[in-house]
This record gives sequence, C-alpha cells and structure tokens, in this order.
Amino acid sequence: MHRLMICLVALLALAACGGAEPKWASDAAVAQARYVHSTPRTLTLYTVLNKRSGAGAHAGLLINASQQVMFDPAGSWQHPKLPERNDVHFGITPRMVSFYIDYHARETFDVIEQTIVVSPEVAELVLARAMAYGAVPKAQCTLSISRILKDVPGFESLPITWYPRNLMDAFETLPGVKSRMITDNDADNNHGVLLVQAGDPRLQ
Repeated sequence: MHRLMICLVALLALAACGGAEPKWASDAAVAQARYVHSTPRTLTLYTVLNKRSGAGAHAGLLINASQQVMFDPAGSWQHPKLPERNDVHFGITPRMVSFYIDYHARETFDVIEQTIVVSPEVAELVLARAMAYGAVPKAQCTLSISRILKDVPGFESLPITWYPRNLMDAFETLPGVKSRMITDNDADNNHGVLLVQAGDPRLQ
C-alpha cells in the first residue's frame, strides 16, 4: 500500500508539471504589435480572487518597460491580434489591459490590481526574465511570477509561492504600491469571451 501511494503521488506530481503550451510568435508579428506605454515604468500584479472563499485563482503580471507586455502564465486569456511567446503577450495597450481585467472579473471573481513604480533598469530586468522563463505549466502561474520577481532589486522580500493570495499579500507590503479592487457582475460564462467589442465603453 505504501509503495502504491508513492507511485500515485509521483504520477500526480508529473501531471502537475505537465500541460505547458509553448507558443512562439514570429519576429515580424512581435515587432508590429510592439506598444510603448508612457513613463514612469511600472509593474502591476493582477490577482483573481474567488468572491466566496477569498482564495486566489490566478495571477498575471503587467510589465511596463521599453514595451508593455502581459505575462499571463498558464492563463486562458488571449486575443487574436496579440502575438504571444510562451505566456508573454505583446501589444498591451490600455484597451487590452481593460480587456484583460474584464475577462477575469465576473460574478464569481474579483480582480485585485497592485501597481508599483520601478526604475527603467528594474522594468527591463523583469521583462527579460519573463521572456526567458518559458511556457508555464498549469497551476504554476504564481510560482512563475514569484520566481521572476525574486531577488529583483526592491522585491527581495517577496516569497517564492504557489499561491496567488500569498503573493498578493506580500506585494501589498512593498513601499509605494497602489491597489484597487475591480468587481463585475457579468455572468460567469464571460470567461470564454475572447474578442473585444469595439463599441464597449469600458474599453475606451
């Protein structure tokens, strides 16, 4: 029985480490989509929280560096006009940020947005780490973000963790963080909406 349990645990561990979906958009597509946002440079952690339990369900990191990208590890969010390389989405305009938030906030989930101003050097370091990380396996969204941020100047206090809520709580203690909660009463099935409606006033 003991040996059987060990085998089952090993199989579950292998399953948890699998499921990464590598994607690699062409150089031309990435270059065409490139979007440079206004300064100052910032990092924004998005945490999706279950409204009933308060538990974290997902995490993503918006990186405003020499270009603005969304690192959405092991996420289902996508847009046909946004090229992606291993969970890094390029061409993240303010309109696309609004789309990202709207996609996750709904009747069963809130989104916590935490933004911190960083130096251009820190922003570039985080961007480089995100682009080099590789495709993220399912259930490792927070683990990948916390690994990328670990030991980055100003973020040394953050833990390496699997849990979105743990990273969110630690991020909140960083000096200068500005936070807000986004709520939405959209039906839960809006999680499957992958197209932005051009006339939606929330995305202007």
